[in-house]
Amino acid sequence: MLLKASPALSLLSSGSTGGGNLFPPSRNSSNRLFSPSGSKFSVQAAKGTNTKSLTGVVFEPFEEVKKELDLVPTTPFVSLARHKFSDDAESAINDQINVEYNVSYVYHALYAYFDRDNVGLKGFAKFFNDSSLEERGHAEMFMEYQNKRGGRVKLQSILMPVSEFDHEEKGDALHAMELALSLEKLTNEKLLKLQSVGVKNNDVQLVDFVESEFLGEQVEAIKKISEYVAQLRRIGKGHGVWHFDQMLLNDEV
Repeated sequence: MLLKASPALSLLSSGSTGGGNLFPPSRNSSNRLFSPSGSKFSVQAAKGTNTKSLTGVVFEPFEEVKKELDLVPTTPFVSLARHKFSDDAESAINDQINVEYNVSYVYHALYAYFDRDNVGLKGFAKFFNDSSLEERGHAEMFMEYQNKRGGRVKLQSILMPVSEFDHEEKGDALHAMELALSLEKLTNEKLLKLQSVGVKNNDVQLVDFVESEFLGEQVEAIKKISEYVAQLRRIGKGHGVWHFDQMLLNDEV
């Protein structure tokens, strides 16, 4: 409640006019904040006033939650967890899921190629199989995040990759690794686009998820495969490819 001060002269005038006692006896002495004797003003309690300035209360949960309660859906097929999650972000995450699955599919095709009996590069097969599983894991992380934010996962079509990776000039090993480098850079571009969607829609959770879980790892992958490409360019198509394959197989590179 707020306290209002009234001049004593005003109170005396009103009291004399009505013929009543200026300070009638009160049954509850706690209602009277100051004694009237010898004072030049009196203090009264005003009813129905705002109490925030006196009590220091700045947050009233039961009042402020009313607008949020109105936003809680009641239909069974609408997400209850969705909050501050835009349609643009939901669509961009579904696109990124498709990117990750497509890249995984290409890596799996590369694994199948190098695992052939007439190719026989087990190290390259292992590298691309691990890469395929990693990209699929990324897709599943985005699917889990989509569900966590109340979005809907919509899987899209995956293009069939080529099955032959031999190159007349470069050879299959260098050609495959250059393809992998291009795919990692493309994935990085798509991740940056997804991050920009989060920034545009003021979605700090999405921005944090992309930056903390993917962007740093993507830079490391681009650096590693760039070194592989440089080394394979040095050794050419000869016997050195087999040695490089053995290093991949034994995790020595």
